[in-house]
Amino acid sequence: MSTPRDHPNPTALAPGGGPRHVAFIVDGNRRWAQAHGHPVEHGHQVGADNVCRAVHWCESVGIETTTWWLLSTDNLNRTEAELHKLLDIISELTDRLAAAGHWRMRHLGNPRLLPDSLATALCRAEATTSRNQGPQINFAVGYSGRQDILAAARLIAHQAVTSAGFSVSERSFAQALSTSGLPDPDLVIRTSGEQRLSGFMLWQAALSELYFCPVLWPDFTQSDLHRALAFYGDRQRRFGK
Repeated sequence: MSTPRDHPNPTALAPGGGPRHVAFIVDGNRRWAQAHGHPVEHGHQVGADNVCRAVHWCESVGIETTTWWLLSTDNLNRTEAELHKLLDIISELTDRLAAAGHWRMRHLGNPRLLPDSLATALCRAEATTSRNQGPQINFAVGYSGRQDILAAARLIAHQAVTSAGFSVSERSFAQALSTSGLPDPDLVIRTSGEQRLSGFMLWQAALSELYFCPVLWPDFTQSDLHRALAFYGDRQRRFGK
């Protein structure tokens, strides 16, 4: 478990010592809005703006891949009014980053659970950014780690029956997940003080370092990222050995 403290700028860390893939559980937008007397949708908008800033911060320290959990399957049970505005904000955020023409974008999650407009925006972003040269950005929208594993298990079962000589292994299972082809996250950062994964990347984060930041996501700053990366740099990763 992490203990936030003063840390140097992570650019001072040894070359190659930083994480390749950092995954963010973006948490605290609603509480931030309530604490500041704003409508909930304003908290989501400020949170989306902070994702844009944080994408730049991550690139500036050499992080090659970032994943942002913006909407879980459980979040789809929120009130229709809040959900409609949140989905619009995610769609606009997707279009904004894709239009920059720099990052490669990918959707993690079940598009069938999303409105056509958002599913289309995410699909379009993947297609139009696939040849970009910048870092990889993954948006987990309508995502559940349990559902990801369940879908992979169904695919593996089908392949085992229909493909002669198919071997069930950790590698083949990982290739059946929505994150196929991506490195597992080295570091998972969750904001808002909650200290749990809540079903996020249950397979992929098995050996990840976990950093729990007490600030609400809209208040997360570049200094908070530096502290998380320095915490990671202090860890001795054993990968279960």
